[in-house]
Amino acid sequence: MGEMGKRKLDTGWLAARSTEVKLTGVELTTTHAPSGPDQPWMEAVVPGTVLATLVKNNLVPDPFYGLENESIIDIADSGREYYTFWFFTTFHCKLSGNQHVDLNFRAINYSAEVYLNGHKEVLPKGMFRRHSLDVTDIVHPDGENLLAVLVYPPDHPGRIPPEGGQGGDHEPVKIVDPHLVSSFFDSYKRVYLHVTTGLVNKSARVAECSLNVLVTTEVKGGFCLVEHLRTEHVSVPPGASVQYTFPKLSFYKPHLWWPNGMGKQSLYNVEIGVEVKGFGESDMWNHHFGFRKIESNIDSVTGGRLFKVNGQPVFIRGGNWILSDGLLRLSKKRYQTDIKFHSDMNFNMIRCWGGGLAERPEFYHYCDIYGLLVWQEFWITGDCDGRGVPISNPDGPLDHELFLLCARDTVKLLRNHPSLALWVGGNEQVPPEDINTALKDELKLHPYFQISTQSGNSQEDIFPLLDDPSQYLDGTRIYIQGSMWDGFADGKGDFSDGPYEIQYPESFFKDDFYKYGFNPEVGSVGMPVAATIRATMPPEGWQIPLFKKLSNDYVEEVPNPMWEYHKYIAYSKPGLVHDQILLYGAPTDLDDFCLKAQLVNYVQYRALLEGWTSRMWSKYTGVLIWKNQNPWTGLRGQFYDHLHDQTAGFYGCRSAAEPIHVQLNLATYFVEVVNTTSDELSNVAIEVSEWDLEGNCLYYKVFENLTIPSKRTVPIFEMDYPKSNNQTPVYFLLLKLYNIPDYGILSRNFYWLYLPGGDYKLLEPYKKKKVPLKITSEVFIDGSAHEIRMHVRNTSKKPDSNNLLYKNRFIERDSDGDFDVASLEAVNSRIEEKKEGGEANALRVTEVNGTEVGVAFFLHFSVHAWKPDHKEGEDTRILPVHYSDNYFSLAPGEEMLVNLSFEVPPGVTPRVTVRGWNIHTGHTIL
Repeated sequence: MGEMGKRKLDTGWLAARSTEVKLTGVELTTTHAPSGPDQPWMEAVVPGTVLATLVKNNLVPDPFYGLENESIIDIADSGREYYTFWFFTTFHCKLSGNQHVDLNFRAINYSAEVYLNGHKEVLPKGMFRRHSLDVTDIVHPDGENLLAVLVYPPDHPGRIPPEGGQGGDHEPVKIVDPHLVSSFFDSYKRVYLHVTTGLVNKSARVAECSLNVLVTTEVKGGFCLVEHLRTEHVSVPPGASVQYTFPKLSFYKPHLWWPNGMGKQSLYNVEIGVEVKGFGESDMWNHHFGFRKIESNIDSVTGGRLFKVNGQPVFIRGGNWILSDGLLRLSKKRYQTDIKFHSDMNFNMIRCWGGGLAERPEFYHYCDIYGLLVWQEFWITGDCDGRGVPISNPDGPLDHELFLLCARDTVKLLRNHPSLALWVGGNEQVPPEDINTALKDELKLHPYFQISTQSGNSQEDIFPLLDDPSQYLDGTRIYIQGSMWDGFADGKGDFSDGPYEIQYPESFFKDDFYKYGFNPEVGSVGMPVAATIRATMPPEGWQIPLFKKLSNDYVEEVPNPMWEYHKYIAYSKPGLVHDQILLYGAPTDLDDFCLKAQLVNYVQYRALLEGWTSRMWSKYTGVLIWKNQNPWTGLRGQFYDHLHDQTAGFYGCRSAAEPIHVQLNLATYFVEVVNTTSDELSNVAIEVSEWDLEGNCLYYKVFENLTIPSKRTVPIFEMDYPKSNNQTPVYFLLLKLYNIPDYGILSRNFYWLYLPGGDYKLLEPYKKKKVPLKITSEVFIDGSAHEIRMHVRNTSKKPDSNNLLYKNRFIERDSDGDFDVASLEAVNSRIEEKKEGGEANALRVTEVNGTEVGVAFFLHFSVHAWKPDHKEGEDTRILPVHYSDNYFSLAPGEEMLVNLSFEVPPGVTPRVTVRGWNIHTGHTIL
């Protein structure tokens, strides 16, 4: 008997345009199989789009580079045949005994004909649905199989409006779409796991099955602890599909799954297996599962949508997600980087915007791992239906039944992920009435999830009278009809999200900036670094904007055509906001422009989130930024670019969204402490120091013995400076929140500020100030993985033991994402000893020479591949890199720990470089 197993067919594919293949699908999979990438056949990208395959084979230019996308013919002009393609591969699958095999497709856009060994099957239409074909009687006895798939584009692909828009299973009985649900009692001390699964009997006789459910947790050393094992006997009639619900499994004090910043993302592995009498093991399914309960209601105080996880309110800070990649070159590795970036920014929610798609399961898996709640939208958006010139179909989609079929399939695919928080019908509009009614009905909550969990047993008393919650299509998450309804924006569907342009930083703190409790989209700038511009555009795209002075004294930015095409958003809003880059002086070239843009990015996004958090629970319940990232080489609204290099806005968000955070209210000049955790902060202190451009400490004060309640933002004191007589036009402000017993730094926040009516132009000559640095580093290497621990000190002034400023003991979160006050650990500012399982190099000390006292301003690291034959302008960056901090500043005598982690391509030697506002030549650290 052959082995039961699954094989992923994502490599070894060939592709060819259908009009260039003069053979039928039967011939391709019998007598005339293509032997390799010979005309018209080429290597294919799977998963990916037809365009991704054409780009890989240099048949069309890279659409993400410069204006090259303009030269690619649109399907509206070429016709559907031009983008109708054959895909071909071979695979080995040898059966024995009474085994069965299915050929499964995750999704095909939009319909297809499938040929296997001369046999034809037609797949029904629909981009977001899965397909499964029983090919048991078609696979070859010798195990060698020929597979050809003719993929057709959508029947009515449409035209972009002028203004644009943003393997095989072997089994006689198959496990289909299991559903896992948890219910809690006794204040989350007891939990039940509910499991329902579909079973399909493909044989011609009754299948007597032993159906097993196994729940395990992983412990140290790679071992697993069995939490539950249950076996049930099930009889499945011949050719039948049945639903079976296990008796509920009981757990006492389980480890809970929490969103990022609230606790650990504890996951259990649930495995369902079926053995058939007379056959043996038939099918196996497993999934990571987190015990958690998500509740959602409209908050009576703010009118905003309020989320609770495991009974604790969650202040939502996150962003809108478009696609991983515009050509659908989807990969597990890219997903992991993307989601970890969001965790690194201290975000706790991602909104999968309705103009995109339901990503592959790996996306949601990493949201589970890193604690990112997911707002999942279905595919209704005015960008595709009801808007544009001419106006598109206002009642779209065209095929309502197909849409609902795809929606149900998506729910079944994603519903077991603990990160998934809610379903939303559409972006800025609701689905047509029949679709909306069907989604409301089919995604209605199970009665258990309509009531808040109480400490008593009243819910458990009525629970036996209810249907098992795992028998619902979902039943555990709310369905909201649209992104501006029911507690989001104005709640009524009026266009009340946004704005989407540059703002004065202090505006975010003002009461009239945004009226409603939860803003699903507020956007701003997103210029990447200069190296990314050079890597994604030819030289004519390196020209910085023209700054056009208007009669009303505002400045209008006029970008070059390539920036315009790539959706550049200006750093000025004539009539409302003066140009924020020109505050630092007129940029001289691309490098200067992009560096000043990073300063603005940092200030803009830190202020946005701090402004929202300043009114946590009193005015707001959450905010989602438009947008997190770009699926192409866009130039707006992003925290990291398509090449995976972060902007400084990334680190502004990281600072502002800390679970425990000290901040300056830019409207009132009160210093505030934000505590989003479930624990009260006690015995903490705030240290305030202000510095001028000469390195003098103008103001120093410590506020001790503070207590900050849980889930509160508390104003502590009003800053005297700059109201005092000791004024300087530009100054630096450093805030530190300490845990008094061990001087552990809970939060650190550094501002550069100017007096009202002023600007930052005095920072331009500050570039010439040479401030000395001492950087001690150690490298840990494990295969291709590199981790670097760096201790960075501004040595321009000796530490003063009489104040807190130099008692630098850094608080770090647990490596698994846990965050609670009891688990905070103060880490000494020394390089840690060699990690287990890796190779550590000796300590290396690098000194950046300088003789002046002052702030080392806006330091940022980058990692490059060292090349002896480096060419001028060549992009040598190693990406992605995960930094514990970047774009940071150090006061005289101050020190910080910075950790870097990245993977090095084979044969490449990495080099780490530090630059800064006043370290602009670049210094190699390693």
